[in-house]
Amino acid sequence: MTAYELIIFDCDGVLIDSEGISKKTLMAQLRELGITIDDAYFIKNCLGRSFAHVKQSLLADFKVLLPDDFEQTHQTALVKDFERELVVTPDIKWLLGELTINFCLATSSSRPRTLNALRITGLNEYFSDNIFTTSEVANGKPAPDLFLHAAKSMGVAAEKCLVFEDSLSGIQAAKSAGMTVCRYIGGSHLLSAEANLMAEQSDYLAFRHWRDLSKLVPSLISNK
Repeated sequence: MTAYELIIFDCDGVLIDSEGISKKTLMAQLRELGITIDDAYFIKNCLGRSFAHVKQSLLADFKVLLPDDFEQTHQTALVKDFERELVVTPDIKWLLGELTINFCLATSSSRPRTLNALRITGLNEYFSDNIFTTSEVANGKPAPDLFLHAAKSMGVAAEKCLVFEDSLSGIQAAKSAGMTVCRYIGGSHLLSAEANLMAEQSDYLAFRHWRDLSKLVPSLISNK
């Protein structure tokens, strides 16, 4: 087994249980514009994607150009919802405290939103100068740019990196970067039969509980 030197975490849906909140907020805004999307559409076209990609997908599929202030309105509403509802994924703080190698965060979300989410959930004590966002690279996920940028910044070769992702676009990005990727399906947005079926049919390791890593990838966990 590869001796990993760096773990790269996605943020939304991996470190924090935010995707369900994001989905609810986005769907409510879109309904005001006469657009209705279902869970499958959200997972395929919005989960782990930049806002620019979401906007392009909606234009292509619904022939609706979102208002210029849509993103800002969405972020404002999301901040309020995060303050009320946002929590970490179960046992992630245990994992971060037990890891034996360096780790960082690479997200499609903006830096202000990410920093706010980390503050709300208390994860800011684990992440400071090891945060990387799509705004720092030319192409967002599913392109490999963000993961390669994170690895280079942390001084680790791509093949020595292990990525934890929840989105299909993130998984594709990690694979394209030449990294090993595991899919975390413990977020509330993936607690479905469809998610289980996708995990069973995948060519990557999928798991639902962070504590399972002590058996799945024991070299990551401290034996202290």
